[in-house]
Amino acid sequence: MRPLILVLLIFAAAYTLWKKDFGQLHRPAHSGHRELLYAVLLGGVIGFYDGFFGPGTGSFLIFLFIRFFGFDFLHASAGAKVVNVATNVAALAFFVPAGHLLLGLAVGMALANVAGSATGTWLALRHGSGFIRIVFLLVVGVLIARFAWDTVVAVSG
Repeated sequence: MRPLILVLLIFAAAYTLWKKDFGQLHRPAHSGHRELLYAVLLGGVIGFYDGFFGPGTGSFLIFLFIRFFGFDFLHASAGAKVVNVATNVAALAFFVPAGHLLLGLAVGMALANVAGSATGTWLALRHGSGFIRIVFLLVVGVLIARFAWDTVVAVSG
């Protein structure tokens, strides 16, 4: 699975770099049945990926919101946060009743998540989509490096 994710991340980065206007304007592309169809299909795929594997889900969501729904980086990153919270709540609904919760770790991560979200929101609103595009490319670059390293280590043994 890692090599496929690596290829998808490289594609997302290359596409974003190549199309300079990608995610700069908020022009919702669909409505009604077509939007619902895209939402169900892409939501199902990304939901399965997030539940099964996970890393990079936010970056994939941002890319998909821009590419398929016409969002700018600001709206796409906000939408990605909402979807990430929903998938986290779904994971909690599944794992907590089964007793699979490290409460101290969960509280620490939740507090860090809120602090990061508040900081990210402040920066995004202050600097706009161009800033978020740069941060997106940096995060995707780090993910590419990590997945490339993991793939090399797995292949070499």
